[in-house]
Amino acid sequence: MFITALADITGSFEDAIVESGRVLSVNGRVLPSTLHDVKLVASLELPHSLNEVRVEGESRIPEMAGRVRRVWLEPDNAPAFPPVIKALLSADLIVVGPGSLYTSILPNLLVHDLLSSMRASRAAKIYVCNIATQEGETDTFSTYDHVRVLEGYVGDDLFDVILCNDNFDGALNSSSVWVRVDEKTRSDERTYLTDLVNDAHPWRHDSVKLAQSIMDIFNERTGPLA
Repeated sequence: MFITALADITGSFEDAIVESGRVLSVNGRVLPSTLHDVKLVASLELPHSLNEVRVEGESRIPEMAGRVRRVWLEPDNAPAFPPVIKALLSADLIVVGPGSLYTSILPNLLVHDLLSSMRASRAAKIYVCNIATQEGETDTFSTYDHVRVLEGYVGDDLFDVILCNDNFDGALNSSSVWVRVDEKTRSDERTYLTDLVNDAHPWRHDSVKLAQSIMDIFNERTGPLA
């Protein structure tokens, strides 16, 4: 709503993104995947029903409490925002996640040309798996389930590292459970396990732990940033 209001004031979504970064004192740049008007659509399998239903909108998908079978964008050919392409191709490190699997992470990767730009980039690529499940999206999911779904859309050779939490101490809220590290994930040579939990809010990543882990991985594999 904040960015929408700024778009009305500035006259364009692109200018609104720039202005929001200034107002919020954001370090770096916030770049949208596309400037075009796209709609996120999901096919859901509802409890006690043999039929799949079509659901539109990021917020409505988890509210339906069904099993997500597939997500896509309409239209499916919206071009990526050119500065995003440039940023990906020139990056040293690309980090995807954490975030809502079906309604945050995948929609960005479904934008035309964005995924191919990630593939073309020489950057090290890290996927950060969620710490806790999300009600209505990833109920009962393990680490492998997250990776399996993601790679069903982007392929199994995009990410160099799968970063997962291995600290399961603390109480979660009633709607979530720990995203456990299963044997398939442990046996994947790309997996990097470490404590990523925010002690005060265990269902969240600790920003300091996460940042340190990401830089440790980068330094181990490519050497320190210049």
